[in-house]
Amino acid sequence: MRIHPRLLSVIALLAAAAAAGAAAPDQEPSTASRPSQTGQERFRFRSGVELINVTATVADENGRFVSGLRKEDFRVYDDNHLVDVTHFSSERVPVSLGIVLDTSGSMTPDKMSSARGAIERFIDLLGPNDEMFLYRFANVPELAQGWTKDRRALSRALGGLYAGGGTAMYDAIADALPLAASGSHQKKAIVVISDGNDTSSTTTPRELQAMIRQSEVLVYAIGVDGRGETITRTTPPRQPFPIPLPIPGRRPPWPVPPPIGGGGGGVFGGRAAGDGLDAGALRRVTDDTGGRTEIVRSFRDLDDATTSIADELSKQYYLGYSSPGTKDGRWHAIRVEVRDRRLTVRARRGYMAS
Repeated sequence: MRIHPRLLSVIALLAAAAAAGAAAPDQEPSTASRPSQTGQERFRFRSGVELINVTATVADENGRFVSGLRKEDFRVYDDNHLVDVTHFSSERVPVSLGIVLDTSGSMTPDKMSSARGAIERFIDLLGPNDEMFLYRFANVPELAQGWTKDRRALSRALGGLYAGGGTAMYDAIADALPLAASGSHQKKAIVVISDGNDTSSTTTPRELQAMIRQSEVLVYAIGVDGRGETITRTTPPRQPFPIPLPIPGRRPPWPVPPPIGGGGGGVFGGRAAGDGLDAGALRRVTDDTGGRTEIVRSFRDLDDATTSIADELSKQYYLGYSSPGTKDGRWHAIRVEVRDRRLTVRARRGYMAS
């Protein structure tokens, strides 16, 4: 069975982290990276599946975030078995965040301008210790700015982006996952912004799902469906164009297995390449991780969406428990509940015990 090269890189990163954790099991995080003790248990992070780390977002009936909950307010189930939550924190911790931006041919100058402005305002809402990177994607993904805490550096990278080509969104997420996993902070996330359906990826949905399940990275997506705005094209319609090969720093292409469920070049079983935004596909990318997909009607609405995600990243709970099972290489389901049934919880749906 062929193992996707990106999946190998994710597994290697996780194995290295697990080895580091095993070498120093009782080592505390540095003073700069651990939350202060304010009447609650210090949350100590570990890598690997021995300690399962879960990020939980709790909202009330109106969708507002709920703060002030205690460990006793949560119940966590591993494969439907109640587990003992041994680690808990409700304090904001720094985040290692990747931004993945669609720069395909459908991104007109007006759209690009709105996206740049929304991202710049988004990063201004993050904490001073948060680190970021920026990926762009058209026919292929490209790292536009590596890890940095310098907002000006990321802003300069945004200013140098241009639009054109197809939409290799799944390739971009697959490339961004191992980079996000290498971040210096325990909390790791990716935010994807796109207005279209994937047309150019060599990564299949099945491969991407396997990568996501091997990772603890939260994945968020903002999809712009375009029906809320009138678009005047200033560039020709999106068309494939030849790319010189080999591309420096990238592997040569490999045969692409047929998409899950058929559909003649569609993604996640049914949509044809070139169709508009596939919100269902985005949700299948994000929901296993505990992140979410937000759909907006216009690029003018990006500010509200990015502000909401920045707010969420600052108001989440952390729960940890010892894995009750063995390293059997299988997917184990996680379910998180709170005692107050009026509240809703969003958290990662499981982990691979590999």
